[in-house]
Amino acid sequence: MTLQPSHPISPNKVLACVLAGGQSRRMGGGDKTLLEIGEKPMLARVLDRLRPQCDKIILNANGDAKRFAAYELPVVPDTIGNYAGPLAGILAGLTHARTHMPEVTHVVSVAGDTPFFPTDLANRLCAAVTFDRPVIALATSKHKLHPVFGLWPVELADDLTNWLAAGESGKVLAWVDRHDSVEVDFADDPVTGLDPFFNANRPEDIATAHRALERNSA
Repeated sequence: MTLQPSHPISPNKVLACVLAGGQSRRMGGGDKTLLEIGEKPMLARVLDRLRPQCDKIILNANGDAKRFAAYELPVVPDTIGNYAGPLAGILAGLTHARTHMPEVTHVVSVAGDTPFFPTDLANRLCAAVTFDRPVIALATSKHKLHPVFGLWPVELADDLTNWLAAGESGKVLAWVDRHDSVEVDFADDPVTGLDPFFNANRPEDIATAHRALERNSA
């Protein structure tokens, strides 16, 4: 659905949540976000892009938080068990915001394995919605929806909690379809030429990212 925002969201009311806790099966297990691209961990590249956009950032990951200690950010685990996928991470961000940051009205989610996501992601998602009603904003590129990159109203936390607790689908769009939403389209990354939501799921994706960076530095 398309809405004309009457009261855009202020970026200082947004918490950024990096979804860094995927199971990385196609990468052979472990934390793929800590793998290096161009001699720099993928997560570091994600944060380099995110920090100018949001001054409030958390990492969503399960297990020992010490492995992310170098980034000096709060590490927030899923609030529900059985690995419910990205929706569990989004809920962790919403719950953290509601519990610890009463000034925050929205959470922007970012995948930790997407090192070239747009540098204007947060601003454009915020500009697409209004704070006087709960509307979800999702990113698109090349006519494809990227539901892990979204802006989520904190007031939907209870609805998402109940949805997951009832054993409903863990697919992001299945829950999004219950609510008003808008889509925001993004162009290719101007530096690498890649789709901005290119994600490194497999070893060959890491190689693709390496080559893109090398072409730019040549």
